[in-house]
Amino acid sequence: MSERRKAPPQPLSLALQGGGSHGALTWGVLDALLEDGGVDLDGISGTSAGAMNAVAVAHGFAQAAAQTADPQQAREEGAALARATLTRLWEGIGALGGSGWGGPLVLPAMAWMTPWLAPVQSNPLDINPLRQLLEREIDFDCLTAAPASVPRVFVCATNVRTGRGEIFSGPRLSAAAVMASACLPMVFQPVTIEGQAYWDGGYSGNPALYPLIYQARCSDILLVQINPIEHAEVPDTVPEIMDRMNEINFNACLLAELRAIEFVRRLLAEGKLDPEHYRNIRMHRVDGGAALAEFGAASKARADLNFVRKLFDLGRTAGAKWLAAHRKDLGVRATLQLTHNA
Repeated sequence: MSERRKAPPQPLSLALQGGGSHGALTWGVLDALLEDGGVDLDGISGTSAGAMNAVAVAHGFAQAAAQTADPQQAREEGAALARATLTRLWEGIGALGGSGWGGPLVLPAMAWMTPWLAPVQSNPLDINPLRQLLEREIDFDCLTAAPASVPRVFVCATNVRTGRGEIFSGPRLSAAAVMASACLPMVFQPVTIEGQAYWDGGYSGNPALYPLIYQARCSDILLVQINPIEHAEVPDTVPEIMDRMNEINFNACLLAELRAIEFVRRLLAEGKLDPEHYRNIRMHRVDGGAALAEFGAASKARADLNFVRKLFDLGRTAGAKWLAAHRKDLGVRATLQLTHNA
């Protein structure tokens, strides 16, 4: 066993962005982190496809915690079970894509009608086969009853009436909450939870960082970003313009939170804030936007198994590279230069 392996794992929280089937790249990143064993996951915030990845990871650790009381064994077995859950979930999505149901968030057979028909008209039965897949693979009762040693999940959805993001966690975490986080308003009917209607969480937090700041213990946060912030070229066709508008909208809340974190960090460094009351959050990032650029935004609705596995491989490579470059920085310094990149 290497010296690195003998060292205790470094605490790390995860912020997982949504982006349709591009979330398979995040699956690959997570697989690399879980296989490595060098990080100890604390909180996981996810939106849309990121929320699906989040509950799949936590589900594995919750299963292990229910099977053994030994913390080390539970952590090792939890990582293996989390990897297996992620694989079943994404290969199930790939099977749905190959059968003609389309991507995890969009049914192409209906999508072309959305400029003229609301979801209640184009999809009156509110068909979403992903819901059944999620309920089959994730034991939410086990997840919500898990001990504090299991990574805590925070799922963001947007309240249709108020326009505000809402975080579902603990006892409120459910398949309905995850489906609300992934509910594209022009494709699916709003998901109703406790009498309130919800749409995709990307409009209010993609992903939300503040739950990790206020409710997680760890000060290191790894953002797995799959929506590009910058583009080399200005779009000039209607589809390209719409895609870029969606990317900007779905990154807006994230950028605002990143700027707020940088502002607090700067004030702490200048001694203008009390460190007893303000946390010095160390942000890190795996930037999947560059790896996904060649596929284009339209491929977010593609989810055949070959494509999903290709994105997984890209994510594995990106995750391994990040670990090799920045493992030593955990607990020490931020590696995402917010001033220049956000």
